[in-house]
Amino acid sequence: MGVIWTILELLLISAIFLAFGLAAAIAFESFRRRFNHTHVEAPPVFEDPNSLKPVPCPHIFDPAEKYISLIIPAYNEEHRLPGALDETLNYLQQRAAKDNTFTYEVIIIDDGSSDGTKRVAFDFVKRHSVDNVRVILLGKNHGKGEAIRKGMLHSRGELLLMLDADGATKVDDLEKLENQIHAVAKKGNQYEDSAGKDSTIRISDVPAAAFGSRAHLEEKALATRKWYRNFLMKGFHIVVLLAAGGGVRDTQCGFKMFTRAAARKLFLNIRLKRWCFDVELVYLCKWFRIPMIEISVNWTEIPGSKVNLLSIPNMLWELAIMSLGYRTGIWKIYS
Repeated sequence: MGVIWTILELLLISAIFLAFGLAAAIAFESFRRRFNHTHVEAPPVFEDPNSLKPVPCPHIFDPAEKYISLIIPAYNEEHRLPGALDETLNYLQQRAAKDNTFTYEVIIIDDGSSDGTKRVAFDFVKRHSVDNVRVILLGKNHGKGEAIRKGMLHSRGELLLMLDADGATKVDDLEKLENQIHAVAKKGNQYEDSAGKDSTIRISDVPAAAFGSRAHLEEKALATRKWYRNFLMKGFHIVVLLAAGGGVRDTQCGFKMFTRAAARKLFLNIRLKRWCFDVELVYLCKWFRIPMIEISVNWTEIPGSKVNLLSIPNMLWELAIMSLGYRTGIWKIYS
């Protein structure tokens, strides 16, 4: 009996130390963000590479100037980025040719790459003009979540789509997300659609989010992945459920669309900078009662993924920090 009590006491002490450690980590992170500006708060400088003149930098609080913005974070994507951008811009150009109300921009965020990503990105600006393709340079690597946050805050679209630089999801699947967002908005509000119909408010003013999902591919993935990867992924899903609640089966798909009103609330509050910022987006959507729609998309695994088994402990740590930060009130949510 004495041995059992000793074990219980050790477990209790370990739990206390873990709680204090998490609280200290959150306090330190909050202090560092406030005084050392770990978020990249300086506005980006958009430059026209043809004229070398600066271009005015928009902000998420400004009225929308484009119908859609595509936000692409890129870290050492010199080889995968060109194919994805060619496919994306071909689709956007074809759609714009059929519909003169379809205006777009592509924002590439170079997250401190050490290869030729910056050169590749600016080559596309030269070919397609700075009005349609823009580049944000973060200077050093901050993480995918921070890169997307920066792109969202300085975009011009009524609808804002984040997508990965590897082209794993077909870009024309954005129409699935777009249609669902319009459907959700129509249920609760009258708004002006891309055809300019009579309305009271625009789609950009209706908070809504659409999450691309690979959940329908899970059965096939389970059959092809090694057992320990399946075990870790199942465990991660359980932790996500505890941290952010249910409602979205696939939080980690990098293909998500937001209205401007939703992005304004979400990306002014988001704190996580790396792998688990997607989970924080789900949590914040629930907090703000932003409708979330999960939609199956076509997805192909592209070689060169930066997620590996060593990422799992970091992801679990981020989820623990997020959960404790919001539930204790240390992380404030601003509306």
